[in-house]
Amino acid sequence: MLQCILDTGGLQALITALWESGHQVLGPQVRDDAVVYARLREVAQLPAGIVDEQEGGRYRLHRTVIPEGVRPLFAHVVGPHSWKRFLHPPQEPLWRVEMDGQGLAIQPAEAKEARYAFFGVRACELAAMAIQDRVLKGGEHVDSAYLRRRQGLFTVAVNCTRAADTCFCVSMESGPAVKGDFDLQLTELTAGGEHRFLLEAGSEAGEKLLERLPGRAAEQAALDEKAALLAATARQMKRAMPAGAAELLADSLDSSHWESVAARCLHCGNCTSVCPTCFCTRTEERSALDGRSSERWRLQDSCFNEGFSYIHGGALRRSAAARYRQWITHKLLHWREQFGSAGCTGCGRCITWCPVGIDITEEVHRLAEAKA
Repeated sequence: MLQCILDTGGLQALITALWESGHQVLGPQVRDDAVVYARLREVAQLPAGIVDEQEGGRYRLHRTVIPEGVRPLFAHVVGPHSWKRFLHPPQEPLWRVEMDGQGLAIQPAEAKEARYAFFGVRACELAAMAIQDRVLKGGEHVDSAYLRRRQGLFTVAVNCTRAADTCFCVSMESGPAVKGDFDLQLTELTAGGEHRFLLEAGSEAGEKLLERLPGRAAEQAALDEKAALLAATARQMKRAMPAGAAELLADSLDSSHWESVAARCLHCGNCTSVCPTCFCTRTEERSALDGRSSERWRLQDSCFNEGFSYIHGGALRRSAAARYRQWITHKLLHWREQFGSAGCTGCGRCITWCPVGIDITEEVHRLAEAKA
């Protein structure tokens, strides 16, 4: 694997090179008191010295300087945004129909996808993208719009050097070390007060770009520091998904515990909105007032909405307990049957952004206790 060490100037050269290669670079930055993903042109836009305090139903940002006197750029973890909003956007047009002199003319939606470069993709998010790939561009039914966006993507992943209170990626085998497909991988290093970045290539395109950057050869000390940081991050995790969760859920479909969860759940759908793997959608017709044209749009939906399970005669899942059970069993049980993996990567967003702090790992533990 081709490797080098960059300083912040070299990191800027990487961002500039991505723009010059025709990519629209998106990366983390602070807006509205949260770390979100938006257009990134300058290193100065990154969240320097920002750490996030996360727990069930709570998210706060704080400024910090580590003991070495460095303001780290990637000390935050994940915020409310996921990369899904660019690859599988919350709403998009599918086709348009117009009345003309010959009758009805149907036109597919005009393709306007940008050629993205994602900068700062965490291990859990990379795993989430792989899950979405299996759903949306694998198998018999391929989402052509998703496929176009995915094929032009350049990914700069970043290893996590701290864990939030809500992270549990170790138990989902998706982090904190970057795994899977990426073009370049960053690890932020600060030992000795020297702010630098270990850059490693993961694809041919990544190697070509790395060779153009003003870096120096990676020394063994940098590789050792990376390994130590990842090990420390893994040890920081306070939550874990119980082993055998799929089998436990399959054996707990009639548990009375679902009513206990429903009594606390607000059915707001926040967990599905922030989840990087949820892919449920609905369609909507938008007709012109003169009745001569109409568009079909695809919109993000949630299994927490009663109408999502509506068929002729009514909704299949009318109770809150049934809807929560659907969400968690689909994530941890049925996805394995359908796609060969769990639909959860342990990012912890559903815990942080739940207004009442419901914890998916804790609920599975409680089901296990009820079975014991």
